Amino acid sequence: MAVPYGTRFPVDFDLVFPQGAYIIGEVVPVTEYQSQEDKARNRPVRPRIDEATGLPLFRVTIADPSAEKDRDKSITVEIAAKQQPVPPAAVAGLPFRPVILEGLTVQPRAEASGQAKWITWVIRATGLRAVDAPKSTSSAKSAAA
Repeated sequence: MAVPYGTRFPVDFDLVFPQGAYIIGEVVPVTEYQSQEDKARNRPVRPRIDEATGLPLFRVTIADPSAEKDRDKSITVEIAAKQQPVPPAAVAGLPFRPVILEGLTVQPRAEASGQAKWITWVIRATGLRAVDAPKSTSSAKSAAA
């Protein structure tokens, strides 16, 4: 069975981030490469467009506390959306914000360094939202009554 090039596999958020995900920094637009000549001629910076959806791309760095290797503790996720996603409000006293990535997909990509070869994963999303506050047991009991 052949899988077409560029196939993105939908995946459940909890499978990829069993201990949650946390935004580090800001959500920024991804732009097309601009050469020195383009800059010198004051050509406008163009947003990079997602090939599969036709939507502009945005990039955010995510901290993953469940990662086993140090190099995987923070990853970059591309978000394809009509407008720049707004991250949830910061939690007082913390440098990062808990978040849930919506429409999560993964796509394998071959990497190589010298003779070593391995597979990495490109992680994409269609949006992000704040983590819902867990219901306290007292409010859950009163709702059941």
